[in-house]
Amino acid sequence: MSSPAPKSPELSDKSKKYDRQIRLWGEHGQALLEAATICLVNVTAVGCETAKGLVLPGIGGFMVADGSTVTEMDLGNNFFLNASYIGKSKALACMQLLQELNPDVNGEYVDESIDYILANRPSFFESFDLVIASNLNEQTLLLLSNRLWVSNVPLVYCRSLGMLGTIRIQLKEHCIIEAHPDNRQFDLRLEQPFEALREHLESTEVTSKVPWLLVLYKYLKAWQSKNGGGCQAPSNYREKTELREVIRADMTADEENYEEAIKAVNTAFGAGLVPLSLKEIFDDDACEQLHKKSDAFWIMAKALKHFVVQENKGYLPVPGVLPDMTANTDSYIALQHIYRQQAAQDADHVYHKCQDYLKALALPMDSIDERIVRLLCREAAGLIVLRGTRISDEYEKSCRLQSLVEDNELQGSLTAYNFALRAYERFLTECGNIPGDCTVEQDIGRLKSIASKMLVDLGLHATISDDILHEICRFGGAELHAVSAFIGGCAAQEVIKILTKQYKPIDNTFIYNAISTESVTLRL
Repeated sequence: MSSPAPKSPELSDKSKKYDRQIRLWGEHGQALLEAATICLVNVTAVGCETAKGLVLPGIGGFMVADGSTVTEMDLGNNFFLNASYIGKSKALACMQLLQELNPDVNGEYVDESIDYILANRPSFFESFDLVIASNLNEQTLLLLSNRLWVSNVPLVYCRSLGMLGTIRIQLKEHCIIEAHPDNRQFDLRLEQPFEALREHLESTEVTSKVPWLLVLYKYLKAWQSKNGGGCQAPSNYREKTELREVIRADMTADEENYEEAIKAVNTAFGAGLVPLSLKEIFDDDACEQLHKKSDAFWIMAKALKHFVVQENKGYLPVPGVLPDMTANTDSYIALQHIYRQQAAQDADHVYHKCQDYLKALALPMDSIDERIVRLLCREAAGLIVLRGTRISDEYEKSCRLQSLVEDNELQGSLTAYNFALRAYERFLTECGNIPGDCTVEQDIGRLKSIASKMLVDLGLHATISDDILHEICRFGGAELHAVSAFIGGCAAQEVIKILTKQYKPIDNTFIYNAISTESVTLRL
C-alpha cells in the first residue's frame, strides 16, 4: 500500500519522531492516538509487551491497574520489571519503566486488583478509550467484559501460556472510514463521466504526452459506437481483449501512455456504484433512524445515502484520487484538478446535508467537521461497520463454537487449544490455583473434568485430547517471553487500528501455537 509522504521537509520535532507511522495512518490518525488513554489490567509479560507497542508510537496516556507486588519469579519473563522493585508495587514498576520509553506519554497507576476495582469502583473503566487485560480467571474475565460491554468500552483480552497465545477483541460497534484495502480500485468514471470531465476529455487532443486516461476514453467511445452506443463498458474477457487490440492497432511507436491504457482496461471500469457492503450500511436501522445519541458516522452515512440516491443518480461521490500516469506535467495537473474539484463539490453536498440533520436533531453544528466528511466521501466505497459479540456469549449454547466442531471432536486443532485455555481459566476460578503448579497428573484429571462439563453445558458431545490438556498443565501458568512479545506486538497493532479507526481489526479471535508456528483467526 502506498503511503502519504510528509508535506514538508521542515518537520516539527514530533513529526520527525513519528514520521514512519504517520506515513501509515496520517496526521489525523496520529492525533487520535495521542488523544487516547488506555488501561492495562494485570502486569503480565504479554500485557506489558502490548503496552510497549502503544507507548512507543505515542499513545496519549495509560493507566496500569494491578494490586500485586514484584517477586523474583516475575523477573524471568518480563523486561518491564527489575530487581530493584522486588517487594514493591508491580503497577508502579511497570508504569515507570514503560514511561521511560517515551516521555511524551502520560503514565499513571493504581495499586488495586481488578477484582477490587470491579467490586468497589465499577465505573472506573468508563473514562478509558480501551482496556487491555491478560491472563484472568473466568469469573473476573466475564465480570470485566460485561461491565465494558455495557459501558461501550472496547476490550482487548490477551492470553500467553507456555507456547500458546490468543487475542480476543470485544467490540460492540466499530465504524471504519479508512479501511486501507490492499487492492484499491481507482474511481475514474470513464463510463459515466461528470460534466467537467466529459468536456475535458472531449476537448483535449490525444497525443503521446497526455495521461492514459484520455487515451482509454477515446477508444472506449469508439468501442461503444461499434457495439451499439450507450454508456456500457467492456465487462468480460472477450470485450476487454477487443478494446485492448483496438488501442494497440493505433500505436505508431513505443508510446507509454498507450501501453498504460492497455494495461488499465482490466481495472479502469466499474467503480463508482454502491457496493453490497455499503448498501448494507445504508439499509441499517442506525442509518435510517437517527436520534440525538447517534454516532457522527451514522449521520454522515445517511447524508451520503441521500446524496447518492437523491442527487447523484446512484453514484458515489468522486474520490478525487488519480493513479500515477506517464504524461507531461501540465496535462496531468489539469486532469487532477478536474477530479479534485468535483470531489470537493460532491463532499460539500454531503456536508451540507449533515448540517441539515444536525439541525433537525438539535445537535451542535460543529459536531461533524468538514474534513471528516471529505474523508468519508473519498473512502465511501470501503466503509466498514463491525458489530462484535461479548466474551460471555462464547459460554452460551448458541455460540459459534458448535459450527467449528467437526465429527464431534476437538482434537489437534487451534480451536481445541483455545477451548483448553478457557477451561484453564475456569480451573483458576473453581480450584483457586494454577493447573500444573504442583501436581501435573492430578490437575490433568481435574482440568479434563472441567473441560468435559463445559462442552456438555454448550450442548456439544465432543471430546478434547488428553495431550492438549497435558500441554496446558505442563506449562504451569508460565509465560515465555518470546511468545508474549509476539502476541503483545499483534495486540498493540489491533489496538492502534481501533483507536485510529483505520484498517480492519481482527474479528474477533486470534490463536497462535508457537510449537507448530500455526495461527488462525476465528469469529466466536
